[in-house]
Amino acid sequence: MYIAEEAKLVNAITPVDLQTGANDGDWVSMKNFEHISIVIQKGIGTAGDDPIVTLEQATAVAGTSGKALDFDKVWTNLRLDLTASDAFTRVASASIPRSGGALNTFLDLTSAELMGFIIIELDASELDVSNGFDCLRVTVSDVGGNAGLGGAFYLLSNPRYNSGLTNTTAITN
Repeated sequence: MYIAEEAKLVNAITPVDLQTGANDGDWVSMKNFEHISIVIQKGIGTAGDDPIVTLEQATAVAGTSGKALDFDKVWTNLRLDLTASDAFTRVASASIPRSGGALNTFLDLTSAELMGFIIIELDASELDVSNGFDCLRVTVSDVGGNAGLGGAFYLLSNPRYNSGLTNTTAITN
């Protein structure tokens, strides 16, 4: 499989020091895709400066009528060093660590001290499509007072139409 031919890769959050404030990802449209994988990569930070990942949905890529987007499919690969393991672990739906109990957040209280990936998987049908919601974004909040490097990207897949990925967009309505 060639990613460039099978999926659409879109930058969400350019790698940045996550302690500089709220890190809002770019909005993407699911109109032309059935599935999205949201991939967050983070470096080792300081204990207590754990990233809070939040999802929102909207009716347009301008963030129109934005509201919470609940999710329940999360995989992690968080470790102390690059050679430890490349295995992902699925976090059971009922065990997903949340911030304040909000179903549109992920907060692992031990992730600040680790590096690796957090992946959230969603189908377009999980958005509030009956009310016209077909766009989403990821946000990683300010991690606290110490440096914490990270970034995110979207991997959109299963195009709805056979027009080919070359002409299929995810950043305009």
